[in-house]
Amino acid sequence: MTKPLAEVTPNTWSFLRDAMIKPTGFREYDARWKYPDEINLPGMTALGLGLGTQMHKRGIEPVIAVGNDYRDYSLSIKNALILGLMQAGVQVKDIGPAVSPMAYFAQFHLDVPAVAMVTASHNPNGWTGVKMGFDRPLTHGPDEMAELRDIVLNGEGVPRPGGSYEFVDGVKEAYIDDLVGDFKMTRPLKVVCATGNGTAAAFAPEVFERMGVEVVDSHNRLDYTFPNYNPNPEAMEMLHDMSASVKASGADMALGFDGDGDRCGVVDDEGEEIFADKVGVIMARDLSKLYPNATFVADVKSTGLFASDPELQANGVTADYWKTGHSHMKRRVKEIGALAGFEKSGHYFLAEPVGRGYDCGMRVAVEICKLMDRNPDKSMSDLRKALPKTWSTPTMSPYAADTEKYDILARLVDRLVAKHEAGEAFAGRAIKEVVTVNGARVILDNGSWGLVRASSNTPNLVVVCESSESEAEMRAIFADIDAVIRTEPGVGDYDQTI
Repeated sequence: MTKPLAEVTPNTWSFLRDAMIKPTGFREYDARWKYPDEINLPGMTALGLGLGTQMHKRGIEPVIAVGNDYRDYSLSIKNALILGLMQAGVQVKDIGPAVSPMAYFAQFHLDVPAVAMVTASHNPNGWTGVKMGFDRPLTHGPDEMAELRDIVLNGEGVPRPGGSYEFVDGVKEAYIDDLVGDFKMTRPLKVVCATGNGTAAAFAPEVFERMGVEVVDSHNRLDYTFPNYNPNPEAMEMLHDMSASVKASGADMALGFDGDGDRCGVVDDEGEEIFADKVGVIMARDLSKLYPNATFVADVKSTGLFASDPELQANGVTADYWKTGHSHMKRRVKEIGALAGFEKSGHYFLAEPVGRGYDCGMRVAVEICKLMDRNPDKSMSDLRKALPKTWSTPTMSPYAADTEKYDILARLVDRLVAKHEAGEAFAGRAIKEVVTVNGARVILDNGSWGLVRASSNTPNLVVVCESSESEAEMRAIFADIDAVIRTEPGVGDYDQTI
């Protein structure tokens, strides 16, 4: 029986015996905890028993591929999870250390229905978690996570016979073969490969070299202490470092990957940090020439250019704005048959015939290299400058406790909707509409916008603003949205600001 956090605490007898799991670790589309403060190893075993029980409950064949990222404690956590899965009568295929997309690939490669990847993604050391799914290429969404949470926290895991364990070698090699195939660059391309000493360091340099790309190493030695920075290509610290490497080496661009390799960040040949949604528009322009009338999904944090860019419109593109989150986006891409989904955080979901529909930073890197090969007379900065000009903030994250953030957000949404209904100006302009599919995206009459939503992974709100007019308007939008946010005393400081 899983016991509440108050009954089991670190450095006690019960901590070595009883499952301890903080309920807020079950998030919208994956599970994350501080280890060992919020979950212990018996807690991970209880999670495995619950996940296996959920498979049986849903009629899923009890076979699962399991991997782990390159953190010093991830192997122990994976083994505890595997123990619970085997208790539930599940046949475990252990693929060893991996990036998350390699684990998703293993579902196809090994023809198994389920996956569980032990990773804290881009969270700092001290965090752990699991990304899991039953319906490839999808991962658990809110409904599946809520069901799993109830099974685990209510002690409803059911032990069954038939569990087994097998270590499966060769998946890494097959994954890289699947990414690159027989593609070779026909133009010279020099790329800064930045992995922040994370798991992608074991993959990305080899992928580039296989394609004939000249690699400039940037923190590609595996080191789970992350001595340079936390690998997160949405964070300005990593992007600035990538920019400095481009300028120092004269590279054509830098491609950077997060801790579990499912995201990719881009810096162009001039050292300009291109936010992932703008990279998405560049890729959408290229892909829509090959596949006219394609549909692309973008998350609500992303640029308005997916809907307004004249070149995308000329190629017959349909833009669909959807909920932020890798599970939401994957599901939406599959449901509406989109060619790709683009998320501002750097998750890209390239579906058939380009990819397999799951988020894979390595696949994005390969496709960007192919894009450059199809445009031999263009630099990445040329492609960036060809986009209509907008001014956008980084993704900013003021603190809000996990137990309070959704209630805080609901009140903020109500206030912003009320401003629209009252006809109030926002950043000196009229509000055209407030989209509430995921937080509140306040869209002005000129297409500029500001967003506030709750982070699904960390105790934060998320704020993004974009202007089609000027930097001054972008700052005015941020000032007005921040003024509403500051009516909530439970909201703390920003992790970064403009």
